[in-house]
Amino acid sequence: MRILFIHPNYHSGGAEIAGNWPPAWVAYLTGALKKAGYTDVGFIDAMTNKMSDADLRDAIAAEKPDVIGCTAITPSIYKAQGILKAAKEIHPDAVTVLGGIHATFMYQQVLAEAPWIDCIVRGEGEEIFVDLIATIHAGNWPGAREAVRGIAYLDDGKVVATPAAPTVKDIDGLSPDWSILNWDQYMYIPMNRRVAIPNMARGCPFTCSFCSQWKFWRDYRIRDPKKVVDEIEILVKEHDIGFFILADEEPTINRKKFIQFCQELIDRDLDVLWGINTRVTDILRDEELLPFYRKAGLVHISLGTEAAAQLKLDLFNKETTIEENKRAIKLLRDAGIVTEAQFIVGLENETVETLEETYQMARDWEPDLANWAMYTPWPFSDLFRELGDKVEIFDFDKYNFVTPIMKPESMDRATLLDRVMHNYRRFYMNKAFFSYPWKGTGQRRKYLLGCLKAFLKAGFERTFYDLGRVGYWGPQSKDKVDFHFDETKERFDASKVEWQTNHNRPPSTMKQAARAMACGGAPMQLSDDQMAKVEAKGGMGSRKTTLIDTLSEQRAPADTP
Repeated sequence: MRILFIHPNYHSGGAEIAGNWPPAWVAYLTGALKKAGYTDVGFIDAMTNKMSDADLRDAIAAEKPDVIGCTAITPSIYKAQGILKAAKEIHPDAVTVLGGIHATFMYQQVLAEAPWIDCIVRGEGEEIFVDLIATIHAGNWPGAREAVRGIAYLDDGKVVATPAAPTVKDIDGLSPDWSILNWDQYMYIPMNRRVAIPNMARGCPFTCSFCSQWKFWRDYRIRDPKKVVDEIEILVKEHDIGFFILADEEPTINRKKFIQFCQELIDRDLDVLWGINTRVTDILRDEELLPFYRKAGLVHISLGTEAAAQLKLDLFNKETTIEENKRAIKLLRDAGIVTEAQFIVGLENETVETLEETYQMARDWEPDLANWAMYTPWPFSDLFRELGDKVEIFDFDKYNFVTPIMKPESMDRATLLDRVMHNYRRFYMNKAFFSYPWKGTGQRRKYLLGCLKAFLKAGFERTFYDLGRVGYWGPQSKDKVDFHFDETKERFDASKVEWQTNHNRPPSTMKQAARAMACGGAPMQLSDDQMAKVEAKGGMGSRKTTLIDTLSEQRAPADTP
């Protein structure tokens, strides 16, 4: 039977300005299917190829699929729904399937809006999707669909969700088929090399209310570092990958396994560079190991750092936090690692003054790169529910970290965007004229100039931060900015969102929002022994009294709920 995967054509001018990112989900699902004997798999990457709706319809029409699968994160959900509607019109007998984090939690709303979707896969898809395909192949769809665990569908207009499937326990047994991708298309602009996004772990041992990763993956599972490097070696030698980014929210959280991973890369001498997201506290913890990490090819670290508006909420010892951030960035710079400071802006207490203060912090800390991301609460996160009426925009197409979803109390959204762009202009003009051409040597300088090239390209094409679409050309155009919010999108019925988790926390609202650092990490540290216990249990949320509760009490201020 023929299975066709489609990646939606969604663009917002965020991380994609650095290049075209390969959709790893396709490789992992294709590998699982082929391992089960289903080898007739096709793929259309509508995003990378920037396909129009008409061109995509033609590409779908040229296929003869029995099953058509698509994925969606929150901002691409409308694109995915539209793709599967077109697919059902072209191939009415094909089974249309949607997966991804948004549909996993919002399946009731998705099926109500898009009844042409035959099935939603809830959770990680390798085992569920293979079971689904086996059911269809055996002629038992839709008659025996209730036997497939981890899916949702409509039955006479009523949403039915089968019991949740278990998580994939043997993640070392997964074998992604990277050959399904056309690697000539996936280039990392700063290096002009092919790029890949493998992962070392699934899930997170922490259960932060602003994050959804731990809810989607449920258990924390980490792969054998040798198996991960086996995969990277295939990517390098068979697909000519020159750069990769670990997809983990925070790969350094398991220090022992991360060290093993780096040593394995050194031992194999693969001549590949890579980057990660992590926390300031992990950098300070691993100060003596930073040259070792750099020797393993780690060239770019993106740090979640607190913006001024977050610091003003009294959750942090401001002076200590600022000094820690500054020191971590200096340590990375001294080790020859390019450092990117990530700031979350646009909380309700944001002001022109706090944005300026955040810029001055960035100048003082001297990261090589800085990124100001708009605070965006995922609609299926605990935090979204806690924010209540403070969330006014329900057009998920704009939940992309570059559009101001939340409106600060003291400024309008256009002013917020204008002040953020003011920070970007000043920061990168200073770097372009006084830093990148003159500081650093060899590989590091070349990398930074490549990053500058990516920014200039996106700016010239008006794709950076979606500025062309919203009509922003500088301070003089602020009053004409139009975010094109679809006001027909209304607040959804929260009772129909799958909020269930395996860990209960008291409401926190703005105080937890303040901890929403771009890396997605919690503020605690785990020892090797604690991490071993987490691995054995699959996470820290499976007990009534969890380790994270104890650590939170040790680290949190007295007024933190």
